[in-house]
Amino acid sequence: MSKTTENLKELVEKLHFGEKVARAEELLRSYYDLYGDNAVIANSLGKDSMVVWDMALRVNPNAKGFIVTTPYKPKQTKDYMEMLMAKYPKNLKLYQAEGDGSEELYKETPDICCDKYKVEPVRRAVEDMNVKCWITGLRCTEGRTRTDFQEVEERDKGLIKLNPILLFKEREVWQYLAVYGVPCNELYRHGFRSLGCAPCTSITADDNERAGRWIGTSKCGGECGIHTRPLKGAVGAEA
Repeated sequence: MSKTTENLKELVEKLHFGEKVARAEELLRSYYDLYGDNAVIANSLGKDSMVVWDMALRVNPNAKGFIVTTPYKPKQTKDYMEMLMAKYPKNLKLYQAEGDGSEELYKETPDICCDKYKVEPVRRAVEDMNVKCWITGLRCTEGRTRTDFQEVEERDKGLIKLNPILLFKEREVWQYLAVYGVPCNELYRHGFRSLGCAPCTSITADDNERAGRWIGTSKCGGECGIHTRPLKGAVGAEA
């Protein structure tokens, strides 16, 4: 059930909160009907992922998901991750790359660092969990690199990508979390708006929600590669 023929930019402004929630639930329900356990949520531990995670569990209590962690995650994020893993031991699986981060690739080659610690573990999760449809918390109003996504895509052949809250504004994400009582990472209380690894995530007053990511590098405000690199194929293969 694709929504790609509609003008998504207009819908971002036209639809109210309740309509966006209902639309997202409809998408989730439809794709769980199509793919069952092969529809899997990529949970980044951020506010957007938690909206999708909560919504998916209400639609499908047996929803499956995976979390990718790195050696550089802040303590608050690790604590939050452990809480979620303990709460949903049958629903969530944890993946991480080999290595302790001592090489500090992020200082000179952040793209290689992201490939090693983020992209490769996601590829393993997709293969290990036999993912046919991966469900994300992407939103088209987050930043400059996320304006051309669709609610339903197949950028990677053989792997459907579902972005059910694509139309949500940032305030609607917080509205959902408040209305449904979903706890979130305490780092948001300190002023962070987009969460990543500690060395590459800063607090900024910029209007761009992702402006605090990779400041001072060519990746500033950009992507780690999970949403831009191929995820299917042999694990460890060059993208």
